[in-house]
Amino acid sequence: MNKDRIEGAAKEAAGKVKQVVGKVVGDAKLEQDGAAEKLAGTVQNAVGGLKDALKR
Repeated sequence: MNKDRIEGAAKEAAGKVKQVVGKVVGDAKLEQDGAAEKLAGTVQNAVGGLKDALKR
């Protein structure tokens, strides 16, 4: 498993938490930051998956 996949999954999870907390407390900026971090994690995870596939 590529380290990008692990880091990406962690960013995805942290972003989701920020997004939910922002929504609960009514903080639009925190919610947007969380969504952006979640998207960055998704992309990083996908890049890691591509790297894994290319190694095979």
